[in-house]
Amino acid sequence: MSRILVVDNEERMCKVVQAGLALENHQIDIAQSGLQALRLMTGSTYEIVLTDLKMNEMDGLHLLQEIKTAYPATEVILMTAYASQQTAIEAMRLGAYDYLIKPFEMDELVLRINRVIEQQRLKKENLRLRRSAEIAAPSNMIGKSAKMRTVYQLIEKVAETDATVLIRGESGTGKELVAEAVHQKSKRAAGPFIVVNCAAVPENLLESELFGYEKGAFTGATQRKTGLFETAEKGTLFLDEIGDMPVGLQAKLLRALQNHEVIRVGGTEKIKIDVRVITATNLDLESRIESGDFRSDLYYRINIFPIHLPPLRERKEDIPGLIQYFLNSTGKGISTGARKTLIEYDWPGNVRELFNVLERAAIVADDTIEQSDLPQQVGPVISTGLGFTIPDEGINLDHIEAQILREAIRKAEGNKTRAARLLGITRRRLYSLMEKHGIGP
Repeated sequence: MSRILVVDNEERMCKVVQAGLALENHQIDIAQSGLQALRLMTGSTYEIVLTDLKMNEMDGLHLLQEIKTAYPATEVILMTAYASQQTAIEAMRLGAYDYLIKPFEMDELVLRINRVIEQQRLKKENLRLRRSAEIAAPSNMIGKSAKMRTVYQLIEKVAETDATVLIRGESGTGKELVAEAVHQKSKRAAGPFIVVNCAAVPENLLESELFGYEKGAFTGATQRKTGLFETAEKGTLFLDEIGDMPVGLQAKLLRALQNHEVIRVGGTEKIKIDVRVITATNLDLESRIESGDFRSDLYYRINIFPIHLPPLRERKEDIPGLIQYFLNSTGKGISTGARKTLIEYDWPGNVRELFNVLERAAIVADDTIEQSDLPQQVGPVISTGLGFTIPDEGINLDHIEAQILREAIRKAEGNKTRAARLLGITRRRLYSLMEKHGIGP
């Protein structure tokens, strides 16, 4: 549906056109003079103006000039019973989209209107695509794939606001880089960017780290300590691995987010805070809500603006750029075979694993990283109908086992019970294997 303004001194003509176009589900307004039309346009946006040429006070050509000066995106179609080639040329020179000779069939008018609407739709779509292509990767991120461009667009949009962001993605995908990019593009860029790994800080210390404590709050609290919420004042607090936060502490975090205030451990004073909070997780929060390990009210509070960071296996076209970015800092090259192997590997550990493999390879390689410099787990393992073919150089069974564990956890979206079921083992056995291979919770 488009908004159309019909302008003609004759009310009957306005009504006839209005009735005909209304059948096409357009919103039609009418004006009986050029001055009245301009007054209507001051408070409204019209995609199309259909105006008579001969009118009192202001003729159609004068109105056309005024519209094209103030509203260049609005298309104008002129109607006249006094046609001349010179008038038509002048109208087109001034920016008219089309020119209709009275009397005309309503079907002809509808056809011209539909052409305008389609042209405007194409212009908007081209503009959207052009803007999409112009959005560059943040300085701390690498990747030109369609999925990463979507991430960059979301970063650009949310950075202008103070909305709470939840970044979701597997371990090693670069969630902290996304959080930092949002901070750097926001009005808080001059403020601090504080990172807290909720899974790495012991439960009994995390509360005091976030909210601070008063002198004497507990044994060893010999002086007041400012919490990270206060330290991040006017900046951004990034809570990584939010899904691992203890349930008891989740309620206090929710209160801080809702009330924009904190209370230090052992204190009673409410301290106002001006902090933007960004969170991230590699866990299935919905499953943790069902199991009672994560509060649903906190989930809805932090999930105001979700950003999903795709795993590296879903954006393999970005791998060559990531490889080159790393090699630029080493001064070494890479053979075609080694590059092909790195591109074909699925990278369960994502970008972090890729950089770790490249770092090791760069250490053992001479001037150029060869296939033989890469660890065995990234080499090809050919699947057959009966199982696996072991390459001539052999395999590292621990590496393969770790790969299978990570893939099961990924496929189960972090749900350990489901991952254990996929592998045909108990949940306890799964955790035992995860500990063996150093795979995080």
